Amino acid sequence: MQIMLHRHALCLATLALALASCAVGPDYKKPDTADITPAKWRWQPAAPSDDTPRGEWWKVFRDSELNRLESLALAASPSLKAALARVDQARASARISAANWAQDVRLNGDAQREQISGNLPTPIPVNIPRARVNSFGTSLDLSYEIDFWGKVRREVESARASADAAGARYHSALLTLTGDVASQYFLLRSYDAEVSALRRTIDLREKWRNLLHEKLQAGAIPETDFARAQTEVATARADLADVKRLRQEASDTLAQLCGQPASTFRLSERPIGAKAPPTIPAGIPASMLERRPDVAAAERDVVARNADIGAAKAAYFPAVRLTGSGGFLSNDVDTLLSADSKVWSIGPSISVPVTGWAVIHYNVNRKKAAREEAIATFRETTLRAINDVETSLTQIRYRAEQASAVGEALTASTKATDLIRAAYERGTLSYLELLDAERTRLQAELQTARIAAQRHLATVRLIKALGGGW
Repeated sequence: MQIMLHRHALCLATLALALASCAVGPDYKKPDTADITPAKWRWQPAAPSDDTPRGEWWKVFRDSELNRLESLALAASPSLKAALARVDQARASARISAANWAQDVRLNGDAQREQISGNLPTPIPVNIPRARVNSFGTSLDLSYEIDFWGKVRREVESARASADAAGARYHSALLTLTGDVASQYFLLRSYDAEVSALRRTIDLREKWRNLLHEKLQAGAIPETDFARAQTEVATARADLADVKRLRQEASDTLAQLCGQPASTFRLSERPIGAKAPPTIPAGIPASMLERRPDVAAAERDVVARNADIGAAKAAYFPAVRLTGSGGFLSNDVDTLLSADSKVWSIGPSISVPVTGWAVIHYNVNRKKAAREEAIATFRETTLRAINDVETSLTQIRYRAEQASAVGEALTASTKATDLIRAAYERGTLSYLELLDAERTRLQAELQTARIAAQRHLATVRLIKALGGGW
């Protein structure tokens, strides 16, 4: 008989372990993106590796001031600190979910004094005298829900995937921050180049204005030439004021990105120049999707929403809980810990859903719809990643061609201005023709600075599109 009892206990234990090894709900399968990824890129199935070290990618620009600003932003940016705090929250939530695997143990203690009524309603007429009694107790309560259907495992799976998604979003925030700092920096340097060009133009136009004023006084030129010269000086000053405003706005944006007050943030002027940005390998690596933190975060959201379905389906099945309690109960403190004061209880409990099946059904459908939304978001994020790379490569290619053409235009317009100025001084051309030549040269110089900045910005965008490196 005793052997049979042991066999029954062994069978029950084996059954419990077998059930505990199962988890209701679908196992995760990576969403298919073969229909939206270009074959020429030779995409491979991606396993998120957004935490792969990318290094300080901005150092490829070999700009010490940019390096300083990036370090400042990494150390003081409030948005980056907020993103890191969200990661800590998500990881703590994952640990809370994992704690549901452990039993719940609580140590309780209580002491109370109560007065018993002398007129208690009883079915048997018994005269119970009014009394005051003391009660002292201490107990250790244990409760453990057996995860037969894998509800806790699915909840832990969902929480861990959400924590991983939060970590990927932190890397995305890091990439966005460093990219924005670089973009604003190169934009500011392009304004420096425009400011420098306009200042040279103003100096030159003021000299011409003064010279024309002398000629006007001598009656050698018509008054219209002098009026045009005054107009050109005032126009250049207005343009300079506008560019200075744009530069200050870019500086204020940089200050915010670096976590510094705009009122005390200063950057000395240094034109960007016509130097070409560093060359990024044009071949797109097959692992690009693995490095993009936004793509990794979107996929991990799919993992979490998929696990939520299993946790919701577990509500269809009975919940089995083991409970136990042991301690001491006495009417006097002195006898509380004596053997006669011992109390204990132990036993399983089972909870079977009888009503509410419709609610469970709709909740499961809601979780399935959330998974479909996450899959659609993942595909959209993948498409955006592909588009970012294609757009950046297009910008780099055509900005280079544009820079070459603008460089030729600047060289030609500078030579033409010199020739026309000499002809004007000889009296063979009008001042209006000289003004037109100088405007053309100034526009070519300003455009050269703008194109140089756009080439650097396109390079920054490509690095960001590749997940922060290559």
